[in-house]
Amino acid sequence: MTDTPIDHIRNFAIIAHIDHGKSTLADRLIQATGGLTAREMTEQVLDTMELEKERGITIKAQTVRLAYQAKNGETYELNLMDTPGHVDFAYEVSRSLAACEGSLLVVDASQGVEAQTLANVYQAIDAGHEIVPILNKIDLPAAEPEQVKRQIEDVIGLDASDAVMISAKTGLNIDAVLEALVARLPPPKGDAAAPLKALLVDSWYDPYLGVVILVRVKDGRMQRGQRIRMMSTGAVHTVEQVGVFTPRLVAVDDLGPGEIGYITASIKTVADCRVGDTLTSDRQPAETPLPGFKPSVPVVWCGLYPVDADDFEKLRDSLAKLRLNDASFCYDPETSAALGFGFRCGFLGLLHLEIIQERLSREFDLDLIATAPSVVYRVARTNGTVEELHNPADMPDGSLLEHIEEPLIKATILVPDTYLGSVLQLCTERRGQQLDLTYAGSRAMAVYRLPLNEVVFDFYDRLKSVSRGYASFDYQMDGYAESDLVKISILVNGEPVDALAFVAHRSAAERRGRSICERLKDLIPKQLFKIAIQAAIGGRVIARETIGALSKDVTAKCYGGDVTRKRKLLEKQKEGKKRMRQFGKVEIPQSAFLAALKMDS
Repeated sequence: MTDTPIDHIRNFAIIAHIDHGKSTLADRLIQATGGLTAREMTEQVLDTMELEKERGITIKAQTVRLAYQAKNGETYELNLMDTPGHVDFAYEVSRSLAACEGSLLVVDASQGVEAQTLANVYQAIDAGHEIVPILNKIDLPAAEPEQVKRQIEDVIGLDASDAVMISAKTGLNIDAVLEALVARLPPPKGDAAAPLKALLVDSWYDPYLGVVILVRVKDGRMQRGQRIRMMSTGAVHTVEQVGVFTPRLVAVDDLGPGEIGYITASIKTVADCRVGDTLTSDRQPAETPLPGFKPSVPVVWCGLYPVDADDFEKLRDSLAKLRLNDASFCYDPETSAALGFGFRCGFLGLLHLEIIQERLSREFDLDLIATAPSVVYRVARTNGTVEELHNPADMPDGSLLEHIEEPLIKATILVPDTYLGSVLQLCTERRGQQLDLTYAGSRAMAVYRLPLNEVVFDFYDRLKSVSRGYASFDYQMDGYAESDLVKISILVNGEPVDALAFVAHRSAAERRGRSICERLKDLIPKQLFKIAIQAAIGGRVIARETIGALSKDVTAKCYGGDVTRKRKLLEKQKEGKKRMRQFGKVEIPQSAFLAALKMDS
């Protein structure tokens, strides 16, 4: 590959709300620049994961290098990053933006500005990006490009007079996007003679190559055979392979300032790779590391346990490999009386949790049980100490508690005027406090402060259902506030089941407790004795269901004869059942845990 001058390099990310056409636009750009032949092209070619194809969403940000000959006759190197649109993968977006200088903001000309459009564009502005607005799907009958341009100017405050009008599906006007990239986005800055400084943007585990690292070189050059040092851990490795994605893996001699590519260096220990770390030369190291990324803060926690206890070590290895590929989730070992050894894992949202579970099942062939998702509470004890509570089962006794604080979020909801009433009612039901309500055309933008505990389970599904799918939702963390929260314990036959314990607001405690008891009554198989299922706050039982005893016909062998003989057998059975209830241990099937933990609306 020829060395491209730094002023002929453009690094850019494609950002948009879910389903506004990021991956389709990436497909057209790859086609237009000849990155892949027509035979090699597939739909959403950069969505390489099986899960991404199935769900039609982008989960991992992907990189590709394209060579483009502009109308002025010059050849430019374009490094494209296709980013996810869902709020749970916002950390992927922020990392991709740190590696680029500009962004293409894709807005659906029929849907207009949505919640994630706002969230992603503000991230790009914070990263100091030059932004080119792109109006996609202008070939749809419902497209209103002029109105959407006004919306971009009113809601985001971005000049959209020269927005590029395209249809990514049909390939209409894709050349104008490439020309806008070259003309309107700035080239990267960097010094090839300075000591090597490269940002570790992403990493993943390859069974043949070991750890593969995606890097963005800021200064200096990265070459094969060079000894590099990770600045945060001090680990030293020798670079074995340097390459770029076109989107095929293509080996190159070196990567210069402003370029994005991958390296392999026989890295065996996953702990050596930290996303956001700075790579430098071992012989001539840089003095200061690059700023890196703000660490991601998990908002939802749940326990993951192997169905087969022998799979614990396999689960530990699998989580380490997955953590390498997804820096936004974290895990710590924990034990449960009901489920054995497992890990307490932190996620950025329920979709993130679902995707990680699915990936562990598919990529690592693991059967797992997940406990009820919970958020991180702050518990102030009477002795003046404050601690974070990740697992509801660990909540201290009520007499030792001063107060409990729960995390809050600031939610932005964009919804057509017709459905505004239902959305406001839903937010009020979830203990929301309205901060702002404004209009952009016929769409209302409501800003609410909501407890994260109320949002995390099924708020998004309910929001889509009350707005017929037209509402869009984005949130950011907004501190903690004191609240009247209680721990609800579930007791089966008088024994507390720690995996089913959860925290709820006192006003909803009874309803939630009764709902879980009713569900468990249908899920736990009958035994030869009666089983009591109770929900309790401290020592006070708030809900109870009873599973009747399995009746065995002990009189079946009696035929004819005196009735006292039958009565004697029944009395004997009664005594036995009483004794069993005293000592009987109830085995709860694992399927019952899974079904009981699926939250009700």
